[in-house]
Amino acid sequence: MYPLQIYPVMEKEGRTRLALIICNVEFDELSQRNGANNDIIGMQNLLEGLGYRVDVEKNLTALEMESKLKQFASRPEHQTSDSTFLVLMSHGEPRGICGKDSTKEAPQILPVDRIFQIFNTSNCPSLKDKPKIIILQACRGGNSGIVWVSDSAAPSADKCPQDSDIFENDTLCKAHVEKDFIAFCSSTPNNMSWRKRDTGSLFIIKLIDCFRKYAWCSHLYDIFCKVQHSFEIPMEKMQMPTIERATLTKYFYLFPGN
Repeated sequence: MYPLQIYPVMEKEGRTRLALIICNVEFDELSQRNGANNDIIGMQNLLEGLGYRVDVEKNLTALEMESKLKQFASRPEHQTSDSTFLVLMSHGEPRGICGKDSTKEAPQILPVDRIFQIFNTSNCPSLKDKPKIIILQACRGGNSGIVWVSDSAAPSADKCPQDSDIFENDTLCKAHVEKDFIAFCSSTPNNMSWRKRDTGSLFIIKLIDCFRKYAWCSHLYDIFCKVQHSFEIPMEKMQMPTIERATLTKYFYLFPGN
């Protein structure tokens, strides 16, 4: 039996934890992601409460998203940090995350692989052996049979007869990873994710709720499983978040307040 191993957590004094939120709300041609500003506020408040200084970027093109990720990866503060969070929220498709300049005819995509490449050991050595948590809220395909308002670059033609004015959907893709990564995606491959116009994305709402309830006593992977469990009730079977490319070699506890 291997002994329990936990990622080291630096002392609060002198620690310089950073997190990055990229959220595209308004697009040149694709539909606006109503309710997404609530996701930004909720995630920023959560991460700041967990001891991270949060950079927020909104309405970026695909090239600008990649540039911001590279700039963030080069920040010297990572040297004296024990982890990082990367939160990307946008329209999406199976190949990746849509920039604000994306169109149905000419999608402008940030491939999810690029996120892992930018933050791998070679390109971001200051985060070597440290947890790199990637949260992805976007559509991963359009195979739901429900259209409402889609975050897919190519919306489906089917229509749901109920609640069409309440929910919207979001999509995404898989990625290659290095050690100490974990990606938590808002839905399974080829399926949509859903967002309420007035309150924000179901995935983000439930994620924040589970962190607030369990971060004091549960490790990260366990918290993600609790989020998945919260989608099991019948009324929420429209999507199922997935933990992917998990290469964490130890348990990661956030120890709120420390």
